[in-house]
Amino acid sequence: MKDYGVLFLEIKNKIQKAQVKTVITANAHMLFLYWEMGNYILKHQNEQGWGAKIIKLLAADLKKEFPAIKGFSARNLLYMKQFSEAYPIEFLRRFVELEDELNSKNAFAQQLVSQMLSIDNQNFVIAQQPAAQLDEVVFLQSVVAKLTWSHHMILLDKLTHPGKRFWYMLNTIEHGNSRNVLAMQIQSDLFERQVVAKKITNFSRTLPEPNTDFANYIIKDPYIFDFVQAKEKADERNIEQQLTDHITKFLLELGKGFAFIGKQVKMEVGGQDFYIDLLLYHIRLHAYVVVELKARDFQAGDAGQLNFYINLINDRMKGPNDHDTIGILLCKGKNEVLAEYALRGMMHPIGVAEYQLAKAVPEELKSQLPDIADLEQELAEEQ
Repeated sequence: MKDYGVLFLEIKNKIQKAQVKTVITANAHMLFLYWEMGNYILKHQNEQGWGAKIIKLLAADLKKEFPAIKGFSARNLLYMKQFSEAYPIEFLRRFVELEDELNSKNAFAQQLVSQMLSIDNQNFVIAQQPAAQLDEVVFLQSVVAKLTWSHHMILLDKLTHPGKRFWYMLNTIEHGNSRNVLAMQIQSDLFERQVVAKKITNFSRTLPEPNTDFANYIIKDPYIFDFVQAKEKADERNIEQQLTDHITKFLLELGKGFAFIGKQVKMEVGGQDFYIDLLLYHIRLHAYVVVELKARDFQAGDAGQLNFYINLINDRMKGPNDHDTIGILLCKGKNEVLAEYALRGMMHPIGVAEYQLAKAVPEELKSQLPDIADLEQELAEEQ
């Protein structure tokens, strides 16, 4: 096969240089090696018109030459090709620029989101670079070099938009997510729920400027509470307890900086007892977060009730260094116009979002799940 020997020698030399430079399992340099190999394969396929058979031939020869090194299977070489196609040098430079801008602003501003979503629509001249022009410095500076190869395979399999991949990479690094968590987040459309979704809040009017974008960013719509791990013989009490535990856990894992303060926090006012469903504190926002759960669609009076609880927390728990308490109302559904009118005039920061429950529970178990109204009642009865 014409010039195949040249291709094999080039890749062989690259592997040997990588072995000398660093241990091949060192993640960032291994990823760069994979990216380079993918570019070499693309370059020679484009120049020579080679088909898919070249991948199998290359895999077999690399296995003979480097029998102790794993990762050069035909399947993995195909992923390397996809890897280099997905992240041409122009995209990597843009990723570095966006991450620098993000770090300087310390928040996900809507402008940055728009730039992320427009990455594949930019007027980049996307062309595979000659070997001498492959930029190791840019690659190692980019977020692409900070994930594991197994994370990248998930991203390549499940997403096509480079801007969305960029966000999931940043989110994975920030939260230390496993590949399984990453896969579940993509399946549940986390990007759409947390970044793209229109948020019903009054944050822009009620929060100080540095916190407005970040507070709006951490809100999801809808929330998905589908964390029940049913046993073979499903026990209703066990499932009910898991729902309660996982609702709390999910709220705690909204993002970096949340701390759980209490459930059914009792407040006495004018001789009457009131109970706040969930009370959290966000360290980065320096603010308490009151969460109210409703087993029905949003009603106009709900905002007033949440505002009442916020007043109580501000009066009785907020310290001199704390910002205004934030309220989050979770409901089965919402009329956006009604919610926006209800928030208009409210002087405290409040967000309204929907939730979905037990989306992933098998049909045969649904009859054994407590109704969300029962769950809300249980929260109300705990003291």
